[in-house]
Amino acid sequence: MEYTHLGRSGLSVSRLCLGTMNFGWQTPEEESHAILDRAIQEGINFFDTANVYGFSEGKGRTEEVLGTWFAQGGERRDKTVLATKVYGGMSDWPNDTFLSARNIVRACEASLRRLQTDWIDLYQFHHVDLETPWEEIWQACETLVAQGKVLYVGSSNHAGWQIAAANEAAARRNFQGLVSEQSIYNLLTRQVELEVLPAAQHYGVGIIPWSPLHGGLLAGALEKSTEGSRRYEGRAKQDLEENRSALEEYEALCRALGETPADVGLAWLLHQPAVTAPIVGPRTMEQLEGSLHALAVRLDDDTLARLDEIFPGYKPAPMEYAW
Repeated sequence: MEYTHLGRSGLSVSRLCLGTMNFGWQTPEEESHAILDRAIQEGINFFDTANVYGFSEGKGRTEEVLGTWFAQGGERRDKTVLATKVYGGMSDWPNDTFLSARNIVRACEASLRRLQTDWIDLYQFHHVDLETPWEEIWQACETLVAQGKVLYVGSSNHAGWQIAAANEAAARRNFQGLVSEQSIYNLLTRQVELEVLPAAQHYGVGIIPWSPLHGGLLAGALEKSTEGSRRYEGRAKQDLEENRSALEEYEALCRALGETPADVGLAWLLHQPAVTAPIVGPRTMEQLEGSLHALAVRLDDDTLARLDEIFPGYKPAPMEYAW
């Protein structure tokens, strides 16, 4: 396993981040625990969750699954860099949502109980809250850091200017501010290259891509649909048809490389300088095992250039659209 620092922090995290969104509702608790154990055995030390995960089994269920895993001991908690999130509504009451100081503090305490731990390594804002000033947000985070309940703070789904505003406000308070940003980023979705990535690199914010394979479209979707091993419906089917030509070229390139499309998609992200660790969110042990090979895939300059031809990206703004 390869490791890198999380943004400008001194925290070392694995180059793959284990996303746990499926645990507790798509993946039963016992199987989820087995996947967590295997991830640790393979050197993955970076686990991501959120307080709202659990879906059909109820919000908070995924954190509870992680909590029962930590409770088994065996240095599971000490070996894990644990990331969770706050923002989404946990009830119908008005103060159980968004990023007020009240909700940040109370949601953190609730997550700690479900996770059966004393601290959260990376506490992330699941979405931007345009109604709450950064001074209030940082006041709450300073309290949690001072209490030892949170060690680092990150964002998710924030624009470049919001990352800048957040870290400038933190600097005025002599607070560390954001060290990471979770954004959707993959070969098909590259808009973050305009503003988010340049802002993140300027402020030393590590990028943690979610949906690195665009919901499976970059994992051999055409071949799977032809074989009948997977059916795409609704929005996924529309995305597949809209990108069919590019996906045909992509899967042909992967065959020529002798690598699976999923491995190439993850490897491409690992070659991007702003990226800390893509999130892989397995439902099964087989899916976790399938993600590990991507770490060994090396893409040369010609291959990277060809991928840019198939899936054109963006120059940093304003060079993309102005002289």
